[in-house]
Amino acid sequence: MRRCVPAGMLVLLCVAAPACAQNGGVLHFCLHGEPKTFNPILVDDEAAENIRYLTGGVLIRLNRQTQTLEPGLATSWSVSKDGRTIRLKLRKDLHFSDGTPFSSEDVAYTFKTLMDPQVHSPTGDAFRSGEGAVEIKTPSVDSVAITFPARVAGLEQLLDQVAIMSAHSAKKEMAVLGPFYVSEYRAGSYVELARNPNYWKRDAKGQALPYLDGIHLDIQRNRDIELLRFERGELQLINRLDAQSYKRLEKENAAEVHDSGAGLDSDQLWFNQNPNAPVPEFKRAWFRATEFRRAVSLAINREDLIRIVFGGYAKPAYGPVSPANQFWFNSALPAPRFDPQGALRLLAQVGFRFANGELRDRAGNAVAFTLVTTSGNAMREKMAAMIQQDLSQIGMKVSIVTLDMPSLIERMTRTFDYEACLLGLVNTDLDPNGQMTVWLSSGDNHQWNPNQKAPATEWEAQLDKAMREQASAATEQERKKKFDEAQQIIYEQQPFIYLVNRDVLTAFAPTLVGAAPTVLTPQAFWNAEELRLAPATAGKAAQAAAQQSAVQH
Repeated sequence: MRRCVPAGMLVLLCVAAPACAQNGGVLHFCLHGEPKTFNPILVDDEAAENIRYLTGGVLIRLNRQTQTLEPGLATSWSVSKDGRTIRLKLRKDLHFSDGTPFSSEDVAYTFKTLMDPQVHSPTGDAFRSGEGAVEIKTPSVDSVAITFPARVAGLEQLLDQVAIMSAHSAKKEMAVLGPFYVSEYRAGSYVELARNPNYWKRDAKGQALPYLDGIHLDIQRNRDIELLRFERGELQLINRLDAQSYKRLEKENAAEVHDSGAGLDSDQLWFNQNPNAPVPEFKRAWFRATEFRRAVSLAINREDLIRIVFGGYAKPAYGPVSPANQFWFNSALPAPRFDPQGALRLLAQVGFRFANGELRDRAGNAVAFTLVTTSGNAMREKMAAMIQQDLSQIGMKVSIVTLDMPSLIERMTRTFDYEACLLGLVNTDLDPNGQMTVWLSSGDNHQWNPNQKAPATEWEAQLDKAMREQASAATEQERKKKFDEAQQIIYEQQPFIYLVNRDVLTAFAPTLVGAAPTVLTPQAFWNAEELRLAPATAGKAAQAAAQQSAVQH
């Protein structure tokens, strides 16, 4: 649930104590890809999103630890009853990193750019609630009112993704209001961030934040090299670890790794129900049968997947929302079960027969299909092999085909030449509106049968209705009720067979002080302005204690 957090709230810094820390120094860690842009309006990749988070000043900030909203550049705000207008009171006497004054003109300029259809902003798409232009009023230098053509569900939370740009700076988008600014960039090598001397936030003692002089971001796609450099002390954090790397570091020094529990991301499989796909009609009839999909779900041993593939660092997935999403998760959903006999009973209800270790449909066709997944991903390939073995126990013959990601995307989105797919979903948004293109039958990411002109099934029509009603509901409680209904439909129909939510695994050097890893992105450095570096000789001692640090907001 969103709420405004009062100034002066306490933030628990739980990994290390600041007693041995010092101000200054440069934090080193890796980006796992090349940032496509430094323009915050155009961000659509993880590397650029991480830089936007570290450099951008936002009106309202989602606290990654408490999952509540906090004042940013706006000290207070209110949303109209119709959900179309948000009025914000802005902080006074702030300046961009280059010294340009900040005012309501900058907010107006940012939103005009964001909503310009010629700009094609991925961030702006979330605000496009209806036909018509956005109206922006600036009654004073420290107040602004933004009115959208129709209700925008979760409007306040969406502002966490909008970095305010200067309307007047000669440096354009490179002038920022966040704790750091981009000081140097070498393509394919690194991005250098420097401390923003004009950053507005201070700690409880009145000391200016951030504590660090800067952050050096190496562009490194190879996770093995990243791990090796961390072990050698060249990096101070790793934002996401796989289970194998986590275990390796844990053996070397358990104090350096942290398991935050199940994250928002999921691994799932689905069957191709697209009527235009080159799939035999009798197979498409299987895939469209709810009983078939639910039987497959019952026949997969999720606990074995967790134990063998993820080394215990994952949780069974209930459905489209992880329990880590504290407000939106439907806690009434039953836990996923492993029940092969129950799967066979479900299949028998719709004419399938199991005999001599083989499953056949009503017409006598042996149940066999191909499961595609990504090549070069050892964990997912192992998952596919275990699913293959589990389904053989109910007489299904599964063939596994691994493809490079471009080829797999081609089959998923253009040729539809596949029968079943095993893949993961990266979910960075707590709000269900971030999943609209997945659940609406007309959506591009409605993977089992995308871009429908009209719902192909009655349950998809019901799902469309529930998702649209949650998006237009007047209160969060009403939205929650409708989205619970949507989650119930998804659970019953299993268009995606959710398997696991992977744990969020991070690593921190002993010299990094103040880290408080969370399940929300960016998991390891969401509080970068509060991080400090302890002297190398004091690093071990810095792990020994934890204390609270009051941070002024």
